[in-house]
Amino acid sequence: MARDVHPGRGSLARLCPCGSGRSYRACCAPCHLGHREAPDAVSLMRSRYAAFAVGDVAYLFRTLHMGHADRGRDRDELLRELKATIRRHRYRGLKILDSVENGGTASVLFLARLFEAGADRSFVELSDFLHDGEGWRYLHGIALPRARIGVPPEDLTIARFSSLLG
Repeated sequence: MARDVHPGRGSLARLCPCGSGRSYRACCAPCHLGHREAPDAVSLMRSRYAAFAVGDVAYLFRTLHMGHADRGRDRDELLRELKATIRRHRYRGLKILDSVENGGTASVLFLARLFEAGADRSFVELSDFLHDGEGWRYLHGIALPRARIGVPPEDLTIARFSSLLG
């Protein structure tokens, strides 16, 4: 299965961008290459962040749940937009803050550190995932810029983040 990964940004020997501390080859690359599915929603979240970091837009599309709004869009147009977004950003780290899984549904709260032209564009997002019988898929998420959170992100839980949404 061919992947659209930026040369040089997806070196298999380097540390995985998802922050696991493992090599990309041992961590998220097997998911990106289609060799295995993420075993749980947190792993899918990590692999999706790593896909942004290495530019694997095909994986990002493949791991969208069929109920995600972008699934109704033209695939090629969406992939072009994702590539443009990825080129503008530098992905500097992922921190999983909280998660809950209940059968085939899951929610993951995370902090994504990224920069655009030197400006901090980091955000905290509460993402929902569903298992579609083959693997975990990203359904939707609610994000707030890190600067608007008002508390250290590390202090957030799913319940506390939800209360910030009002």
